[in-house]
Amino acid sequence: MEIFDAIKGRRSIRKYTKDFVPEDFIVKILDAGRWAPSAGNSQPWNFIVLRDEELRKRVAETTTYGKFLADASVGIAVVVDPRASTHPVEDGAIATQNMLLAAHALGLGACWIGSYNSVYEEEVKEILGIPKSKRLLSIISLGFPAETSTKTRKELGEITFVDKYGRK
Repeated sequence: MEIFDAIKGRRSIRKYTKDFVPEDFIVKILDAGRWAPSAGNSQPWNFIVLRDEELRKRVAETTTYGKFLADASVGIAVVVDPRASTHPVEDGAIATQNMLLAAHALGLGACWIGSYNSVYEEEVKEILGIPKSKRLLSIISLGFPAETSTKTRKELGEITFVDKYGRK
């Protein structure tokens, strides 16, 4: 898939078929995350593949807006080490976006789950055995899509300025 098609075509998918996601797809998605740039090439991330259905259900139950993780074929938790990078959140976000684009290029649906409070993060860290010193940045739900999304974007001229905010 051409990169601009992938960027423009990727959407958050929250409904999935029951079809199994092949292991080679998961490896390609993880590799896309691994190749993300990071501050000082620190690569402060770890990825946890959530294949077990009961585990995904437990994690989904603790989220505010990620209940659909329970119905996904697989999930990937993105964990960053705040001590390993000057910008661990940004580094983990780039890795997450790379994986979302890779999933789309492979014909999978995916959604970034990251809207939670510190209580949720601590609960999920406990469920997944993530050390207290690490941060759970995001969880990606993955599966073959059972829905489509056709959301549009604002026109570029509406959101772009030259030299100063507000200057067209």
